[in-house]
Amino acid sequence: MNYEEKWQAERERAAFLALDDGTVFRGVAFGARKDGPGEVVFNTGMTGYQEILTDPSYAGQFVALTTAEVGNYGVNDEDPESRGLFLSGLVVGDLAKPSNWRSTRSLDDYLKANGVPGIRAVDTRRLALHIREHGNRKAWLHVEDAPLAPSEAILRAQAWEGLDNQDYAARVTCSAPYDFPHAEFAEFVSHAEFAESAEFNSHAESAENAEVVDGARSPSAPTSPAATSNGGKAAFERARSALGTPAKPAFNPVTSGAERPLVAVYDFGVKRNILRSLASFARVRVVPAKTPAEEVLALKPAGVFLSNGPADPAALPYAIENIRKILGLAPLEMHNADGVDSKRTFSIQHSAFSIPVMGICLGHQLLALACGAKTGRLAFGHHGCNHPVKELATGKVQITSQNHNFAVLEDALPPELEVTHLNLNDGTIEGLRHRTLPAFSVQYHPEACPGPHDAAPLFDRFRVLLASRAPAAR
Repeated sequence: MNYEEKWQAERERAAFLALDDGTVFRGVAFGARKDGPGEVVFNTGMTGYQEILTDPSYAGQFVALTTAEVGNYGVNDEDPESRGLFLSGLVVGDLAKPSNWRSTRSLDDYLKANGVPGIRAVDTRRLALHIREHGNRKAWLHVEDAPLAPSEAILRAQAWEGLDNQDYAARVTCSAPYDFPHAEFAEFVSHAEFAESAEFNSHAESAENAEVVDGARSPSAPTSPAATSNGGKAAFERARSALGTPAKPAFNPVTSGAERPLVAVYDFGVKRNILRSLASFARVRVVPAKTPAEEVLALKPAGVFLSNGPADPAALPYAIENIRKILGLAPLEMHNADGVDSKRTFSIQHSAFSIPVMGICLGHQLLALACGAKTGRLAFGHHGCNHPVKELATGKVQITSQNHNFAVLEDALPPELEVTHLNLNDGTIEGLRHRTLPAFSVQYHPEACPGPHDAAPLFDRFRVLLASRAPAAR
């Protein structure tokens, strides 16, 4: 598109996003030309759009990026956080042409190839202010060439069922179990190198000098591009030659190879950097969202991880019951009927009641529900890379990456759960731990991608918990 065509398209603004409250935001279509419904959320991150696009937690949503310019570094084959794009559409202000040595294609071409529509030249900051004032809205995105009246699009948005009480985890989970490989992590460095030793020790006091491989690339070891221009590849090779070959991290022989603990990951929409972070110290077996607890426990895992995922946690009763079984708690119906939560009625050969459990995002909410808590919808959710969270035990504040519309309700918290972290923007619960069982969770994303590494030591906490519950430690 030349400048004249770009100018004409921005004058016409034939595409639009129609909200269910009657508000219409006009713009210019890009990506796939496909109309459809979704829930509008805004993300305040200034970078990391490819990781956002490939985060399964955005399934069913139109993501509005509030940063002024998007697309300037293109996309590549190394940064996706899942096997595909699950969001309903992308809303941006200025769509820039890519100019980066790692880029393999433009954002426009990337959306087209994956069947995802987009709309640009939208005042995304005005849209964000509207959502802040009126809450997340159901919407209809019109980008097709065939004309559509805004009034009709508003009616379609209002008729859409929305995300409440919808099981989107079943739509984004893997179709079969798989092992996540460890071989690709030789260039990753220790979580502890990204955190102050005092903060690391607050999470893992018994793990001195832990050698844990991080999911973030070492700053001294640039990643080889899968496909770049000749100039970019030549520059990369010159940089690698100048830096020399980075030293590979040493592994604790107790946790190397086949003796590394096995972690079973429930995939409710898991991000790859979560798997990378876990694979730095464990063998990782990923299972579909609806895998029965008995099958997971039959693997005899050292720990169980509950992943992030999209939409409403209360719409996953099967996951809640599976988590209760893994924790060794009575079925939820029995708990509700007689008020007794101490019955452990599942006869499983594996020692289920000592298995450590960690949850992130949707997994955090599901763990809370499994323990008798309740969840509710936030007005406009938390989506971005700059959310301040306070750890109550230490008073330390971490800047975190977040992506969720639901939260655990403090006024319905059972006594078995202790709040460990709070959001400093709105006071909502950001972390929990069970007082008697080896289970904890956080609402935010310690694996980042995109986002800061402040919370990365939480994976070390899980590693130490696994070690403390190992047969030799008991």
